[in-house]
Amino acid sequence: MKIEQFQTQIKDLFGNELVKHEDDEYGFTFISKTSFSKIGYATNLTLETIQEAVLNHVDLMITHHDAWDFLYGMKDQCMKMLEENNITHFFIHAPLDYIEFGTCTSLMNILEVDVIKQYSQYENGNELPSIGSFNHPISFTNLVKLMSEKLNEPVSAWKNNDQMIKTIAVLTGAGDSTTVIKRALDAGCDTYITGEATLYAIQYAKFAGINLIAGSHTFTEIFGIESLAKKLKDLNPQIEIIRLEEEHFEAKGRF
Repeated sequence: MKIEQFQTQIKDLFGNELVKHEDDEYGFTFISKTSFSKIGYATNLTLETIQEAVLNHVDLMITHHDAWDFLYGMKDQCMKMLEENNITHFFIHAPLDYIEFGTCTSLMNILEVDVIKQYSQYENGNELPSIGSFNHPISFTNLVKLMSEKLNEPVSAWKNNDQMIKTIAVLTGAGDSTTVIKRALDAGCDTYITGEATLYAIQYAKFAGINLIAGSHTFTEIFGIESLAKKLKDLNPQIEIIRLEEEHFEAKGRF
């Protein structure tokens, strides 16, 4: 696959979502190779995921997150490592969060949601979660267990009502806004799922009586970038795609 083909396919897949979001929400961090036979994907661009790409002989890395400027000094080191190993890197952030096949929808699919009632959206500065329902309500305990199994890590969970789980809202990553939780509540959701939980999110969910489940930022979002990689594979059967392993350090901590 040539880089020009890749750029055209990204435009075709994301359409207006690329127009709605600023250029710093997607793009190439570094261009080395311009012809790709093997794509490696991960949530984050880090020295560790680049090393995984090197070990797996990847030509193009695709991640959800860039090495953001507020991670002081890390981006320069990542670019140096990409250059040394002749690897091109592309990231796609906000457009992947709000496209129909993106991060939120992909997590709901992993959680075996039967009906998607609303896709995540960002309109006029307002963030809306994905909303979906189960045909057969499940227990809070079983939903927490399912999410932990699918993410392959422990998740944090706060049971704030006694209902069986019927309707859930999902906003992956840093979806800890009480405003978004209220929108989920107003939409009739009994459970809110995200990738981070702050004090105020926990307090408000308890006060409002909506269950809260939080996995890690990284692994609530990996399935979205995986969905993109699979779409590229469908469009380019000759390429190989591989998931680059990332550490579960958000869930486990470090000693």
